Amino acid sequence: MHDIRFIRETPEAFDAALTRRPGVEPASAALLALDAARREAIRKAEAAQAEQNRASKEVGKAKAAGDEAEFERLRALVAEKKAEVAAMQAEARAKDEALQDALARLPNLPLDDVPEGADEADNVEIRRWGEPRALDFDAKEHFEIPAAVAGLDFEAAAKLSGSRFVVMSGAVARLHRALAQFMLDTHITEHGLTETWTPVLVREEMMFGTGQLPKFGEDSYRTEEGWWLVPTAEVTLTNLVAGEILDESALPRRYAAHTQCFRSEAGSAGKDVRGMLRQHQFEKVEMVSITRPEESLEEHERMTRCAEAILEKLELPYRTVVLCTGDMGFGAQKTHDIEVWLPGQDTYREISSVSVCGDFQARRMNARFRPEGSKPEFVHTLNGSGLAVGRALIAVLENGQEADGSVTLPAALAPWLGGARRIDAEGRLG
Repeated sequence: MHDIRFIRETPEAFDAALTRRPGVEPASAALLALDAARREAIRKAEAAQAEQNRASKEVGKAKAAGDEAEFERLRALVAEKKAEVAAMQAEARAKDEALQDALARLPNLPLDDVPEGADEADNVEIRRWGEPRALDFDAKEHFEIPAAVAGLDFEAAAKLSGSRFVVMSGAVARLHRALAQFMLDTHITEHGLTETWTPVLVREEMMFGTGQLPKFGEDSYRTEEGWWLVPTAEVTLTNLVAGEILDESALPRRYAAHTQCFRSEAGSAGKDVRGMLRQHQFEKVEMVSITRPEESLEEHERMTRCAEAILEKLELPYRTVVLCTGDMGFGAQKTHDIEVWLPGQDTYREISSVSVCGDFQARRMNARFRPEGSKPEFVHTLNGSGLAVGRALIAVLENGQEADGSVTLPAALAPWLGGARRIDAEGRLG
């Protein structure tokens, strides 16, 4: 959510930043017109309320003086003013709601150092780690590798739920679980995040707070009772501070949660239909930080390194890119995407997005902190995958595949796999 006061004071700067996002038009003129109409409606309602209050005092005086005619006239006037005030207050509320809705539908402003661009082709690589392994055989995608075939049942999932689901079993299911536990334990013990368990069903205002609503409702699932299934634990972890005024000493807050996530994948028809790269139901280990404004950019770099460290421990080559203005998410000021190497596709694919949102979400949630000796300010919020568990599973299978159909597993996972370092071509862990 944007600050209307900032837009009033610097409309040109607001439009210049907003229109760096491709396809987004200048909005300050329309917003300021709504704001002016809202403020005028409030002024009229307050003036009418003052007139009603004055007339109410005169009613008492007329009654005390025994002037029945004046008493009846004033009493009628008070009733008239009461109805007028109610109508004016309703108009003011409607204009305020219109302004808030318009503000809620506008994306965050990119930071100055975010590269210009139309889409993912214009993202800027900032570093790489690891060298893709040279294979002396044709690399297979994860769902073609013999070691994984027995543990990935897409037909059974389609019978149960339809397309874009999978049933995992045996060694693959255990590997998937081990990856989640490894990620969470690493973030807790080495990166200082607080392990958190949160619901996956949330109220509508929680989705609004992190920016999924109102504009992107079709991307998520809503139950008949009105709950929404979370597309990511960003929603719950960030909203833990909704409506709060935190002590400055409580910042930063750093959370990590392993949850089921649900996305409708609206608009992705025909994309990644084979395998489990793009699913309606998946698991993620999510990181969220709540910071003071002056610390958020440094925290963004720290969180990016937390996600990269997981890939390095798993010995998975990756590259980190800064998303351009045309590829960045709705609520982000700046985003780092971490892309893992998938030999089966012969390319890098996203496995984590780490975003700094400034006070954009905090305004929507009314999440603040109180600096010592000063009035409350909005916190800054950040979120990032640490990592997407299913995509990590894909990367481990594809990067560890051998010519005989087996998969060599990263040494870092051995403690979570009973010491196992391999899945054989028949799908047995050993």
